[in-house]
Order: sequence, then C-alpha cells, then structure tokens
Amino acid sequence: MPVVTPAQYRTMLDKAQQGKYAYAAFNVTSTETANAVLLGLKTAKADGIVQISTGGAEFMSGLGVKTMAYGAIALAQYVHYMAQHYEVNVALHTDHCHPKYLETFVLPLIAETERRRAAGQGNLFNGHMFDGSELPLDENIKRSTELLKRCAASEIILEVETGVVGGEEDGHDTSGVPKDKLYTTPEDMVEVHKALSPLGQYLLAATFGNVHGVYKPGNVVLRPEILRDGQAAIAKAFPGQRGRLVFHGGSGSTLAEIHATLDYGVVKMNVDTDTQYAFTRAIAGHMFKNYDGVLKVDGEVGDKKAYDPRPYMKKAEQSMADRVVRACEDLRSAGKMLGTIQ
Repeated sequence: MPVVTPAQYRTMLDKAQQGKYAYAAFNVTSTETANAVLLGLKTAKADGIVQISTGGAEFMSGLGVKTMAYGAIALAQYVHYMAQHYEVNVALHTDHCHPKYLETFVLPLIAETERRRAAGQGNLFNGHMFDGSELPLDENIKRSTELLKRCAASEIILEVETGVVGGEEDGHDTSGVPKDKLYTTPEDMVEVHKALSPLGQYLLAATFGNVHGVYKPGNVVLRPEILRDGQAAIAKAFPGQRGRLVFHGGSGSTLAEIHATLDYGVVKMNVDTDTQYAFTRAIAGHMFKNYDGVLKVDGEVGDKKAYDPRPYMKKAEQSMADRVVRACEDLRSAGKMLGTIQ
C-alpha cells in the first residue's frame, strides 16, 4: 500500500490508543534497512513507521554530499515507491531533531511537503520530531508551538519531548544529565497538552527513566507510572482528553514494562539499537564463517561468491526483519493490520 495519508495516519494512532497497542518506529539508514522494515512488517502482518534520524539522513546522502535534508528526502521517496508493493500501512517520521538542526533538517523537510502539496501531491513525511528537551520548558513549548502551527497547516503531526532521554544517540550525549531530569512531571504533560492540543495533532515523548542504547538488566530504572499519573493529570485538567505518548530508549526493557506503557497511552515506540545489532550480527556471522573467502589471504584470490555484498546483505535484511517481527509482537501490533484505511 502507499505511504498513508495524514487522515489515515490519524486513524492508525486512534486505533492504537483505543486498542492499547503501539506502532514500532524503526530507524533506518539505507535502502537495505528500509527493505528490512517493510519485510518485517509484512511478515508480522503489522502496520508501522519507517523513521530517519539526523545522523541516519546524513549517512544516507553519502560521503560526497553529507546533507541531512537530501538524505531524508531520498530515503522517503524510496519508501513511498516501495511501500506500494507491501500490504501494510506505513507512515514516515523523522526522529530527534535538536534545536541546532532545525534549519538543516526538519524545516527543509516541512518546506518540501509544502511544495508537494502546492503541486497537488501528498505529504512527504507524516510526522516530524522536535526535541527541545535541552531547553527550559517554557522555551521548549514556545518553539514547539511555532513548529506545530506550521506543521498543522500541512497536516503533519509534530512529536515533542519533555524531560531528557539519557544515553547517547547520533552524537548527542546526555549521559551526564542529573537523574531527576530523566522524568517528566504530570505538570509538564498538562502544560504541553494545554499549549499544543488546540493547534493540531501532536505526540509527546514523555520521559520516565528511559535511556538510549542497550544496557544490562538493572542499569536502567523505568517508572511507567509517570505516564499513568500524567494522563490522569491531563484528564483532570481537560475532561475526556488523553495525550498520545511515545516511548524512546526502549532497548533492553522488559515485556512487562513495555506493556505497562501501552496501557498508559503509548502509541509509538522507537526501535533502533536492537535492529542495528540484528543487521550487523548477520554480516559479522558471514564474515567469520567465510573469512578466507571474503579476504585475499596469503596471495589467494578469495571467493567472489563470499565477498559479493548481495549474499551477506540479504542475510542482514532477513535478520533485521526478524527483529522487526519481534518488536511488533512485543507492542501488540502484530496481526492488527488495518487494511485499506479510509
């Protein structure tokens, strides 16, 4: 199916919130990893989200260009074309965009969608993320408000973050942030909802101890009840309303912790570290097994079948696709493909 329309994406998120499941948003860096996500979603009979970060977008553009916006546009266009050949609903998102990257990443992508819409075409991306968590809350909300007004005009969903996700991703290191900053407060969630909900569709990455990367059990202390308390505060301040929440930094989380967040309103969970490992692990296995074939050792000629990239890239695609299936199962979205959404 084609990449979903804005209205279709809203329906997906509504269904997820009502059904207490979430869509996995898989970060990709290449056409190969994008193919792996599409294959995994098809296998799981699950709808989902293809996502690209600032670093992934720059990598996608190649060493000769190294321009985030160009890489993101190229990959999005590829997914738009290939998604038509898979019987799943796919949305396109960007991941963490810190304030210093707005001018070179998210704003050019919004402009590209505006250009497409003016020409009678559909949106390039369904959602963008602005990560203003490094700013004071009032400044974060101010910048988010400005962005959402522009996004809403093109039916783009804006994802924002309060609190700080720990760890390191794409060179942005928050490992030294005080622990109390890793937890969003109910008051924060109410303030964000009050400011953004009248303007358009938004997602909130509220933090509850989550950390980017993967750690041994016990190193990360999650407090999903923070999401529960925040939703209760929103419902009290705005009767009948709830926030749509996003789970960042979920690698290594227990299934019980993941399911608790779904019960508290998480409709999107980012998956990156685990799929990176699955992709690379298959390549490493091929190299170790075929060491004397992929290298011209001691004057030998090697084995062209072993060093041809296609065999080991196929293994990597399948390995990552298998991890995609597991993520969909963990998030309760497997088997819940919505078909052709109106």
